[in-house]
Amino acid sequence: MPLATQRRPHIEVTGAVLIDRLTSFWDRYGRIALGALGVLGAAGVIGFFTLRGRAAAENEGAAQLTEANYFFWQGDYTRSLQVAKQLSEQYPSTWSGMDALRLAADDCFWNGDWKSATDYYRRYLEKNRGGVVSDGVSRSYAYALENEGQYKAAADRFDSMVGKLDRESSAEFLTAAARCYRALGQTDEAAKRLRRVIDEFGETSQAVIARIRLGELGQSAP
Repeated sequence: MPLATQRRPHIEVTGAVLIDRLTSFWDRYGRIALGALGVLGAAGVIGFFTLRGRAAAENEGAAQLTEANYFFWQGDYTRSLQVAKQLSEQYPSTWSGMDALRLAADDCFWNGDWKSATDYYRRYLEKNRGGVVSDGVSRSYAYALENEGQYKAAADRFDSMVGKLDRESSAEFLTAAARCYRALGQTDEAAKRLRRVIDEFGETSQAVIARIRLGELGQSAP
C-alpha cells in the first residue's frame, strides 16, 4: 500500500478525535464560559450606570450646597439650614451631602441652637476626621459644646486642638479649656492650663489674659 494511502486514515482518525474532544470540551465548559462573560458584562453595565448616577447626584448636591451657602452668607440661617438639612438627607454619601452637615451646624450655631449645632458638628467629624476644614469644624464644635454647657467635653476638645493650628490658636484653646474647668469649679485644672499659656505661649495675646485669669483665681503668675 502506498505511503500516502497508509497515512490518510490515521490523519482522519486523529482529526475526528480532536473534533470530538473539542465538542466535548465545549459541552462541558462552554456554557460556564458564556455565563461568566454574561456576569462580567452585567457588572460592567451596572458599574457604568452606578458611576453615572453618582456623578449626577454630585452635580445636584453641589447645586444645592451653593444655594445653602448663598443663604448663609446673606445671614438667612434658617433658609440655609433648610436646604443644607435636605441635602444631607438626600445625598448623604456625596461630598456635598457631607459638607452640608458642616453648614447646617454653622447655621444652628449662629441661630444659637447649640444642641443641634453640636449634633451636626459631631456627625460631620465622624465622616471627616482630618484636614484643615476638619480642624476648623473641631474648633467650632468645642465652642458649641461650651455654649451648651457641656464643659468637660468642651475642655477635652479644646485640649485636643492644642498644637494643631498656629501658636495664637493653641494659646486660645488652652485659655478656653481653663474657662471650662473654671465653670466646673475645678480651679486647679484651670490654673494648670493658664500657666501653660504663659510658659509655652508667652508671646501671644492670650498670655496677658492668662495672667489676669490666674489673678482672679487667687494664684500668682509664673
